[in-house]
Amino acid sequence: MRIRTHSDTCIGAGRCFRTAPELFDQSEADATVVVLVDQVTGDRLEQAREAVDDCPTRTLYLTED
Repeated sequence: MRIRTHSDTCIGAGRCFRTAPELFDQSEADATVVVLVDQVTGDRLEQAREAVDDCPTRTLYLTED
């Protein structure tokens, strides 16, 4: 699975970063999401799903490509 974003909708809440800091960071310029790991499997996939589910603006999503 791949982590994707609609970065224009990110409000910088930081939930993704707090849920999975090895997968996400925040931009120093505007606190929006930065995806650190594009392709996820196993335990990382579960963390990515938690972050996607917890995003208040639905900025994050997963794809199978």
